Amino acid sequence: MEIIARGAEAVLYADVLDGRKVMVKERVRKGYRLAQIDERLRRERTNREVKLLTDARAAGVPTPQVLDSDSTTGMIVMEFVDGERVKEYLDRASSASAGKVCKRIGESVGRLHAAGMVHGDLTTSNMILRPGGSVVFIDFGLGSHTARVEDKAVDMKLLHDSLKAAHFRVLGVCWKNITEGYVKEYKNAGEVIKQIDAIEGRMRYAERAAGA
Repeated sequence: MEIIARGAEAVLYADVLDGRKVMVKERVRKGYRLAQIDERLRRERTNREVKLLTDARAAGVPTPQVLDSDSTTGMIVMEFVDGERVKEYLDRASSASAGKVCKRIGESVGRLHAAGMVHGDLTTSNMILRPGGSVVFIDFGLGSHTARVEDKAVDMKLLHDSLKAAHFRVLGVCWKNITEGYVKEYKNAGEVIKQIDAIEGRMRYAERAAGA
């Protein structure tokens, strides 16, 4: 197996299973946690991520297909998604091309939220643009099932903040198309967008209070 990435909670490997290239995500043991607690957390987080990947896919959100999982070892085997991270793509894309991709992103987020889920780490680093044009959402490790408008607003705000930080050149066209796609797919989008403004207002108030 070839290590692709190593994070705080898990290691990603590329491997071959039955002649097919796959991605393996393994949640690593944490020596600083009690063994029973560590085992429980890895099991729960693995099961939750598998369900989110599966449920999101069923809701029409492109995600890697889960091929196998083992919650006792904290391992998920998924299809290997060929393509380019949206983060790199947007760095060089024209405004028109960026807008088309971001419209698809907004539609997928809308479907995700309509199905009662949030991604939890909505950044362009966690999206892969396939050669055919679909945008695959990866890494649902921080996601959850939720009906709360606040949770969905935080999801969208994180996406906006990531665009602002990494893709300021196309921020305007990207956010416009994301919100259009989002509204198209999620009937309660207006409530979420309104809540984003409320969250930003609270943050500005906190910053002013801290500087007073």
